[in-house]
Amino acid sequence: MTKNVGNIDRVLRIVVGLALIAGFFLNSGGSYSWLYLIGIVPLATGLMSTCPLYSVFGFSTCPTKKG
Repeated sequence: MTKNVGNIDRVLRIVVGLALIAGFFLNSGGSYSWLYLIGIVPLATGLMSTCPLYSVFGFSTCPTKKG
């Protein structure tokens, strides 16, 4: 898989993913607390530096290499 997630995008995805997962554990008694587990998606894409939706739409936030 090619990297298509830039540094700022990557950090934001990791922070949002961790915050959502922390929300799951902090609010585990709520009726819809399982929705916080959606944080796994941004966390995984941030850690792998690749986003399948970016690939489908041909989008990239990685800086272009100047050669």
